[in-house]
Amino acid sequence: MRQIVLDTETTGLDPALGHRVIEIGALELVNRLPTGATYHVYLNPDREIDAGAVAVHGLTNDFLADKPRFADIAREFLEFVREAELVIHNAPFDVGFLNSELAKLGEGPLKRFCTVLDTLKLAKDLHPGQKNNLDALCRRYEVDNSGRAFHGALLDAQLLAEVYLAMTRGQETLGIDVATPAQTQAATLVRRGPLKVVRADAAELAAHTAYLAAMAKECGTEPAW
Repeated sequence: MRQIVLDTETTGLDPALGHRVIEIGALELVNRLPTGATYHVYLNPDREIDAGAVAVHGLTNDFLADKPRFADIAREFLEFVREAELVIHNAPFDVGFLNSELAKLGEGPLKRFCTVLDTLKLAKDLHPGQKNNLDALCRRYEVDNSGRAFHGALLDAQLLAEVYLAMTRGQETLGIDVATPAQTQAATLVRRGPLKVVRADAAELAAHTAYLAAMAKECGTEPAW
């Protein structure tokens, strides 16, 4: 399974008002493991960036003046995401902007090339009534975002990848150690004392029930366990 964890930065909040994409950051997961493949580009929007947007991501028109336009990178971007599942936090926002950029070039919407998973929707299903922005999820799943002074598309995609894996499998980091068969066999030969049984408390049971409900809703069928 190939997934692309993706984020964008923009000149403002609404592509219908002429706002544009100015940064795309993405990284590749295959079978839920990072491959090291990334896609990152800054873009010249050919318009002014809202002051409120600059305060969020720190990108200015002077910095972007010599960067390519979306039309220059559209083909390579589509090749990177083709036939993958895009993992995006608040997907309607990013997809809306990318679809707007593609429409300007006479291209069809992203759904022609890939599918989309919205991690904000997933987080709301798992944690109803709680804050579920990326910063809140980093705190909840103990993902280190201390280097995030500004929003940045590639940095946010990297943080989202860790959060997504933690939300869906309990993994806390992209640094995955895979045991070899020999190590696995050796581990089974170690004699251990009696196992201590730690039963889930009410909050953990509720979280597990919510997780299974989210899985059932996503898959369209009840889990087998």
